[in-house]
Amino acid sequence: MLILHDPQCAGYGSSMRPEQPARVTRTAHHLRAAHPDWTWPALSTDAADEILLLAHAPAHLRRLAQPRDFDADTPFFPGIGDHARRSVAAAIDAARHALAHRTPAFALMRPPGHHATARQAMGFCYLNQIAVAALFAHRHLGAARIAVWDFDAHHGNGTESILHAHASAGAFFFASVHQSPGYPGTGTHDLGPRTRNWPVAPHTPRAGHLDALRASLDAVVAFAPDLILVSAGFDAYARDPITELTLEGDDFATLGRWLRATGLPAAAILEGGYSDDLPLLVDAFLSTWDNAPRPA
Repeated sequence: MLILHDPQCAGYGSSMRPEQPARVTRTAHHLRAAHPDWTWPALSTDAADEILLLAHAPAHLRRLAQPRDFDADTPFFPGIGDHARRSVAAAIDAARHALAHRTPAFALMRPPGHHATARQAMGFCYLNQIAVAALFAHRHLGAARIAVWDFDAHHGNGTESILHAHASAGAFFFASVHQSPGYPGTGTHDLGPRTRNWPVAPHTPRAGHLDALRASLDAVVAFAPDLILVSAGFDAYARDPITELTLEGDDFATLGRWLRATGLPAAAILEGGYSDDLPLLVDAFLSTWDNAPRPA
């Protein structure tokens, strides 16, 4: 297992907000102690403007440097543009590793990204690293077909809108399983055969939620992608403080086992997950993805 992590990503924010530095510091500490054989390389990619412009408008990049809040959930912090760029760099490095070595890679970074649209930061997200990584992999890493599997409790509206704008290329597939109704209020229906949504009602029993997750991954595999990129959010957990879903730690282990069983190159990035149990949930997902039997 390759973990893409830069400790600088804990250098902004507040413990008073759900999306806080302890999410990654505690998770990194736990994973290093529990898995001393996992690899933690330095980030190699520089997320220059020309890379970010694959997904984002020039005006949005300029806006990241302006010292005023984006919305109530997405405040301005000094250097937030650089923090977001490092998250993009980690996602691209994870995609590059997955394609080159066909072994798991996980970007343990913040800020998350799947709500950021081409022109707007929102929902704790400033740049959409998984959308940038998908477009970069298609243009520069030789991946003809890329699927995004988003199991965060919130709809990946930014990823959906960015990749759907490139739908004519036939290169991208987006699948999201998320609480509905819930923030940001999108994802109630499919936008076509390659932009799919599985809304899950609050308090849906675990079995029903897992059925939706299984159906979404089956749709991803049916697309026959060269690369799966995973928006790995852990806020569908039953004890997450800002959602109303019911998954348990074993269910995230199941997701990791399913992902490995696809036999396809895959990379994942941390999105949401605000419970104190986040390190254990990430560990459950990564450990089965790394160790479950590969298909014959």
